[in-house]
Amino acid sequence: MNAPEFSRLERIDTIGEGEREIRVAATEAERAALAVRFGLKSIGRLEGVFRVRRDAAGVVARGTVRADVVQACVVTDEALPVSVDEPVALRFVDEGTPEGDEIELSEDALDTMSFDGAAIDLGEAAAETMALALDPFPRGPNAAAVLRRAGVISEEEAKPLGALAGLRAQLEKRQS
Repeated sequence: MNAPEFSRLERIDTIGEGEREIRVAATEAERAALAVRFGLKSIGRLEGVFRVRRDAAGVVARGTVRADVVQACVVTDEALPVSVDEPVALRFVDEGTPEGDEIELSEDALDTMSFDGAAIDLGEAAAETMALALDPFPRGPNAAAVLRRAGVISEEEAKPLGALAGLRAQLEKRQS
């Protein structure tokens, strides 16, 4: 597996049971590499503020990821600026924990990420949080007009069950 483009490792032995705030921010080169990975036109800012602490099952990280990105409209490819301000609630679980061992994950149903037992990667956590917060199929203001000119009609314009209406009528006739 390749190293993440935006890696900010925090050694486990520096994290205690009391909360500690850790801030991470991607450099210009890291943002450019992440834009390629996630299929974005650009990432102008990516930063995270995490409050981390250890618990019996691993490390809990809560905070916020903020980003300014430019996505491409899936129809027109026009640039769509997007701001992300996403809350984060993660539990890092040691990937060396045997699968048969049960870990209580009830603390507000935190999302889980694995780590190697030595360090957690808050940069990768911020990058993945940003990516998951984005619309996977963004459409710009001109998308509907372009689709209409191409002959694609919207769901509102399509008759509900239009193609199946005749089949339904035939079935009802047979049952009579």
